[in-house]
Amino acid sequence: MTPSHSADTSDLELLRAHVDGDPEAFGVLFGRHRDRLWAVALRTMGNPEDAADGLQDGLIAAFRRAGSFRGDAAVTTWLHRVVVNACLDRLRAAKVRAADPLPDDLDERESRGSLRTATAASLDPAELSVADERRRTVLAALQTLPEEQRAALVLVDMEGYAMADVAQMLDCAVGTVKSRCSRGRARLAGLLTDRLAALDADPTGGTTSGPGDAGLGNRPAGRPVPSQDPPRGPPASP
Repeated sequence: MTPSHSADTSDLELLRAHVDGDPEAFGVLFGRHRDRLWAVALRTMGNPEDAADGLQDGLIAAFRRAGSFRGDAAVTTWLHRVVVNACLDRLRAAKVRAADPLPDDLDERESRGSLRTATAASLDPAELSVADERRRTVLAALQTLPEEQRAALVLVDMEGYAMADVAQMLDCAVGTVKSRCSRGRARLAGLLTDRLAALDADPTGGTTSGPGDAGLGNRPAGRPVPSQDPPRGPPASP
């Protein structure tokens, strides 16, 4: 953080400084929210390459449109809205449907809502193997959802944002977010019930938690787990 931008400098002050021509303010602002913006882009897009492109599109849009920020939401909510919309635009244009491999970065990090329900230290190798496979199964199923449902579930169930905040990010009513989450969860349940049950009966003898613990719908809204390690791969700020 530069001397002119201390930890006490608010997000709004940084955004206004950027609009007024401060060449460093936007970079400081992005640095504050980099982890969560990257996590949302990664889960929405499904792989690091597309996530980097979506995040870059969003950051460029935010950089250029900062003057249009109306102040009717928190700056971080506005940033997420711009990045999510950029990712959804890419998904719609490319007609992406669960064809890309899951990023290893997601599996390695517990902190960004990674679906991990137990630490490696608490699991024997067989249990850890089953837990990893369960996580991959859930994430792969997530990529089959329609883009709007996927974005809502990523923001609410995996990132822990409140419904009202997600409604602002997605520019829709709270009821719409609830409906998208409900339909998405129902669709995931249909896809995952048999698959996760089969993993629970893994012949290695490892025991895992039930399908409801796979990472969707368990974290209280607005209470995400704080990041501990920076993610790998997101692009630099514009």
